Amino acid sequence: MIQLDLAKSRLRDISSTADEIYSALHIDNAKKEHEELNLEMASPGFWDDVDRAQIVNKRVKALENKIKSIGQVFGSLEDCQVMTEMCKEDEDEDLYNELVAEMDNLESICGALRLETLLTGEYDANNAYLSLNAGAGGTEAQDWNDMLYRMYKRYCERHGYDVQVVDYLAGNEAGTKSVTFLVSGENAYGFLKAEKGVHRLVRISPFDSNARRHTSFASLDVMPEIENSTDVEINQDDLRIDTYRSSGAGGQHINKTDSAVRITHIPSGTVAACQNERSQTQNKETAMKMLISKLVELKERENMEKLADIKGEMKKIEWGSQIRSYVFHPYKMVKDHRTNAESGNIDGVMDGDIDLFITAYLKMI
Repeated sequence: MIQLDLAKSRLRDISSTADEIYSALHIDNAKKEHEELNLEMASPGFWDDVDRAQIVNKRVKALENKIKSIGQVFGSLEDCQVMTEMCKEDEDEDLYNELVAEMDNLESICGALRLETLLTGEYDANNAYLSLNAGAGGTEAQDWNDMLYRMYKRYCERHGYDVQVVDYLAGNEAGTKSVTFLVSGENAYGFLKAEKGVHRLVRISPFDSNARRHTSFASLDVMPEIENSTDVEINQDDLRIDTYRSSGAGGQHINKTDSAVRITHIPSGTVAACQNERSQTQNKETAMKMLISKLVELKERENMEKLADIKGEMKKIEWGSQIRSYVFHPYKMVKDHRTNAESGNIDGVMDGDIDLFITAYLKMI
């Protein structure tokens, strides 16, 4: 049965939502900026300053994606309105079903775009460094750390983000003691900052011969990638640079040369390490980028008192401090203790379906 009144009502709601999103994402300003940057890219000598050129090129692509997405919404709205009139004239049941399917798709797209309107932080559009560290508990905790690493890699795959391992330390028997990786893509930090904190696992341990229930913890630190920042000045005399042999994957040079680099900023005690690149020079460059990001972040905390906006609250990796619990036994449930969002599809969550929790967090803040 064709219910055109219901379809028209849904279209009005979707159209109103699209208008709100258009305004919230400042699309008119984005179009103007896109035009100006394209003129800059077309100017002679644009690529003489490679660093600036790369920044502009990245920004242009981000603006193009934003403008294209909202343009597709309004284009589909026009198509739906035409289909509505055709349904009114012909009472075409198949066309009406097509209209309903298109409206379902539009609502889904608008939901994703609306979420972007919540990303108003200074660094939300940036790439993100994620660092996972196993808590106390030996092999069980290290296995849990590895499970979380896979979960975030699968999340990144679902959303088209690139993942590059920066530093990796394998567990003694199984799993991962610690891993730091760079997630590259538009709004990577804006979304993944929701995941910062302690994650708790409750399950029957496969490493316990008595099949007892264990509770394990792992912490995730999330910080934005910050390039060419003028907010911090680093005195080379304040740095201690150590080299050592890499322990992760990366080719035949691994474990043969001291290519891994650890940089310590002595006044603050801040440490950044990289072992994934193929040369010591490349590892040093990556570690310095991480160090700059950490120091900018530290300055924001000290001078502007906005720890929650930049890094969130890092708690001890222990009972009672977790942001989320993953219970495999005696029942199956994942619950976020900040927002009360929960899911019984624990297999889906561990396969990277964590949008429910990220969305709830962004709406809360």
